[in-house]
Amino acid sequence: MLARFSAKSILLSAVSAVAMMSAAHAADVVQEQAPGFNWSGLYVGFGVGAGANVHEISSDFIPGISLNGIGGEGIYGEATVGYDYMVSQRFLLGALLDAHVGTIKTSLDAFGLSADVKETYGFDAGLRAGYLFTPSTLGYVLGGYAWQKYKLDTNAGVGMDWDQGGYFVGAGVETAINANWTIKGEYRYTRFSTTDDLLSQFGAPDGALNLDTSRHTFQVAANYRFNAANGGAAGFETPSYNWTGFYVGGGLGAGASVHQIDVPPAGVEFNGLGGEGVFGEASLGYDQDFGSWVAGVMVDARYSGMTSELDLGGGQINLDTDYGFDVLGRVGMKVNEATLAYALAGYSWQHFDLNASDPIGDIIDWGSSGFSVGGGLETAVSDKMTVGIEYRYSQFEKHDFSADLGAPDGSITSTPSFHTVRIDAKYKFN
Repeated sequence: MLARFSAKSILLSAVSAVAMMSAAHAADVVQEQAPGFNWSGLYVGFGVGAGANVHEISSDFIPGISLNGIGGEGIYGEATVGYDYMVSQRFLLGALLDAHVGTIKTSLDAFGLSADVKETYGFDAGLRAGYLFTPSTLGYVLGGYAWQKYKLDTNAGVGMDWDQGGYFVGAGVETAINANWTIKGEYRYTRFSTTDDLLSQFGAPDGALNLDTSRHTFQVAANYRFNAANGGAAGFETPSYNWTGFYVGGGLGAGASVHQIDVPPAGVEFNGLGGEGVFGEASLGYDQDFGSWVAGVMVDARYSGMTSELDLGGGQINLDTDYGFDVLGRVGMKVNEATLAYALAGYSWQHFDLNASDPIGDIIDWGSSGFSVGGGLETAVSDKMTVGIEYRYSQFEKHDFSADLGAPDGSITSTPSFHTVRIDAKYKFN
């Protein structure tokens, strides 16, 4: 678990560093690029991201029984080409095509058998619509077609690969950092169509095993715009905003959870049991403006609908991720007059509930401490209000279920992790 802890910490540090280094490069032009930035035109870009997927499995021959889900997590890299056009002073329409390779995977080690199901490569083709919060910062939504290649590897000489098509939807914030470069933070939810012929190569009929996959990802990317300095810039003013002060905020988010299940007596390690859902969050915080830099602390509370579900035909067993809170610090750099790129880290606590449909009800519930790391982009829309997008990776301490099951201590444990994204608004009091 130490390796897993370190890998995720390094990942989020690297993702945050991309935004921070880009911002540092732009510091000497913060006051100049906004009036001359033209969003219309061709661009190319590259990015890195992280996320998780959830696989739901079922069978036409065992109706009413399904497991949602089997979860995987990992990182990926992406390259993009796109074109945007300003249809008015503040509204933008565009098209994009991107390709990605990654390591999002589910792994199982049991009784000497090792198996991995990994997303290898894929592409998305879509459209986006955006609104300029300021002349240099864009908020947008997007959607389109997604295609993904999967591969199953085992140490038993059995393997296969397959592909799935589907759709994606998402949202993001993109901001100019100099005359031609922008950085963005972007969330995507991807849903793939049902694959029902996975076992056909072994002679099984279609429908013997059905696979439905969804994915939650967040990326930080840099785009180079070829004619951004060639006139056609927006003419409205950037809001005047001082980051120092107390604020309250609220937001909506979505994400996926992955529980690593360990059963040491049987040599079983399963990463993992997956869940997904949406959540609402309220926050209170304080920031201090140091010129080019901003530092602050925040406390937030959330209620979540992220859940793993086993449907047994006549009833259900759910592992719910319901309520929790975070105490976090953040450090950010102003990438232009009204936009902040930041990294955050701190303490997290989460309540979990394993329950079944009536008449069984609650089975086990527990609270778990952990940590969160992440980053985001936040931009002022007035002298009191900001909006932003933020990604967090959270990992919680191992929970031992052995006593609940009448087994010796350490016989069965679970270690949960989350990949979540929220879009929020904040109101500053002074």
